[in-house]
Amino acid sequence: MKCPYCNHLDTRVIDSRPAEDGSSIRRRRSCDVCGKRFTTYEKVETIPLIIIKKDNNREQYNRKKIENGVLRACYKHPVSADAIQKTVDAIETKIFSLEAKEIPSSTIGEIVMEEMKSLDEVAYVRFASVYREFKDVNTFMDELKKILDN
Repeated sequence: MKCPYCNHLDTRVIDSRPAEDGSSIRRRRSCDVCGKRFTTYEKVETIPLIIIKKDNNREQYNRKKIENGVLRACYKHPVSADAIQKTVDAIETKIFSLEAKEIPSSTIGEIVMEEMKSLDEVAYVRFASVYREFKDVNTFMDELKKILDN
């Protein structure tokens, strides 16, 4: 690491610890030449995940969209904010564990529905009705039967 004061290329790490955000490492360094100290932060470089939409357009992954969908499905229903965040975290973990650079939105929708089942059955049906675009009462009833059979 280059010293920001004298531009010398050799510096020593004095102390390392997780940064406050938990997603990076804070390192205290000391320059061997000028003796000054400075702090660096190391963060894992992530490759942006691309979502392939139904119309074949591509857009960058956005956690907020999943959060909004789950929140809308749980609207006016007794589901805690903590439970919603844990569900979104679990969804995100499953998405990134696929280790793909591009993922179809349909795959993400199925993962969300799978997690919604264990969160709240009513929220699951609400989400499924929008995601699967129920056209009539029969398709809605078919989805309800799947829940009741489990």
